Amino acid sequence: MLSLLKMDVLRLGKSRSFYIILGVTAALIVSLVLMVAGISDPEVIDAMAAQGAEIDLEDQQTLKYIKSMDQLAFVHETLGSGFLLVIAGIGMTLFAGGDFSSGYIKNICFARPRRWDYVLSKLLLAGVYSGLLTALGVLLSLLSPRLVGLRLAAAPLSQLTGYAVLMWLPCWAFSLMALTLVLLTRSSTLGIILSLVSGGDLTVILAGALCGRLGLPPVEQYFLSSVVRDLCAPQTGAAALILACAAGWSVLYAAVSLAAIKNQDI
Repeated sequence: MLSLLKMDVLRLGKSRSFYIILGVTAALIVSLVLMVAGISDPEVIDAMAAQGAEIDLEDQQTLKYIKSMDQLAFVHETLGSGFLLVIAGIGMTLFAGGDFSSGYIKNICFARPRRWDYVLSKLLLAGVYSGLLTALGVLLSLLSPRLVGLRLAAAPLSQLTGYAVLMWLPCWAFSLMALTLVLLTRSSTLGIILSLVSGGDLTVILAGALCGRLGLPPVEQYFLSSVVRDLCAPQTGAAALILACAAGWSVLYAAVSLAAIKNQDI
């Protein structure tokens, strides 16, 4: 299994789609930081007002909130929307789907008949993939504001590190969903679609509406895109809920992946 993981890491380093995913992630974060820096610049606000733009109370409260944010709050505002889940899911879908389109999985399973080794290596690779994306997202969210003159109050390193870990685990679990869909369908299409739909909160909205309609408990709060939004929540037990949800979904996706690779022809 470890030798397969090493091979996957080396292949990942040579994968064009991986660097495209990193580039898209960096471009989205930098664009968001530039936009926030622009709308929080007093000179820009004065210029907009001079040209007739109406600056209402809500706009003023937004500006006040931006200026009061520390580094942790800014990182969460940047990454807490769920777009990192979408990126991780699409990235893992493209990489795992390439194993089927290129015939790599047939060669591997012929040389190493124990298919669970292949799945376990992919489960660990998903952790590496999502970890790299999370690290890139956090670092860019911390460094980019300084480059554009946006000054944020410093946050303790322990809080930033804890946030990064709690962001990484749901991203890892979400990328396992993408891996599971690839193994079930032998295609990248469904993984990409559900990464966009689930990471974009559509499944949360639909599940919430259905549960409300049927009078069921609000199970949507346990979806990965929901727990990511609560990373900065001050409530006691928020971190435990995030860890439990990430672990629960990871176990489910891992079990389905193992069953899929065992019971279907390659």
